[in-house]
Amino acid sequence: MASITPSQAVQNILKELPSLVAVAVVETETGMPLAHHSNTPAFDAETAAAYNTEVVKQKLKAIQALKLDQAIQDILLTLTDQLHLLKLSPTGDKFIYLAVNSRDTNLAMARQILKGQTAALN
Repeated sequence: MASITPSQAVQNILKELPSLVAVAVVETETGMPLAHHSNTPAFDAETAAAYNTEVVKQKLKAIQALKLDQAIQDILLTLTDQLHLLKLSPTGDKFIYLAVNSRDTNLAMARQILKGQTAALN
């Protein structure tokens, strides 16, 4: 599979999920968004990326503390009318954060799209 940049990943996700709320490719260590887009002006994808970095870090710490021989497939947060998905790249140095309206998006499809994009991230 060809390698893609964070900006390309965001554009690819926008093509496949044009009605998304927001998407960001985030550096796991720092929480810095490498690329992001929001379809909702009031939704700050950069702030969401920073806070969701803490979710990823804490889950990784919990896995380590429990001595689990496991890797995160994805993290799903279900809100009243939104789904928030976090998917780590194969190396774990980046993750894609995706927020969608639950009534407009098929969860299985969103997971597949994220899987394909994170697998190709460089």
